[in-house]
Amino acid sequence: MPLSEHEQRMLEQMERALYAEDPKFATALEGSGLRTYTRRRVYQAVAGFLVGIALLMTGVMIQGQYWISVVGFLVMLGCAALAVTGWRKAPRAGAQQGAGPVGQPGGRGQMRPRRSMMDRIEQRWQRRRDEQGH
Repeated sequence: MPLSEHEQRMLEQMERALYAEDPKFATALEGSGLRTYTRRRVYQAVAGFLVGIALLMTGVMIQGQYWISVVGFLVMLGCAALAVTGWRKAPRAGAQQGAGPVGQPGGRGQMRPRRSMMDRIEQRWQRRRDEQGH
């Protein structure tokens, strides 16, 4: 759920106060830990994907043991999903969530909340209904 404008302003004020009071502590909390965690998760998912490929190939080479191939495929599928979700959630290098310590806003794209695919589909559906007069 995105924050309201008032909540965003309050958060920015709290961030500025934290930077003014203890800049060393504030820079330690900037989010590099989250970036490291998501990067590590993506690397683990890639390694799991490779293990899934090995299981898939082993199941194909051993006659009568097709269940190993199925397990390998499921491991590959799960690891691919983990890698994609981890990659999407990973913050960009150098990007911050809100305002910086001096109060400059982030980018223009950060101010607009990102809509989900279902929200866009519902908007299009509503627009079509309004155009048809229903």
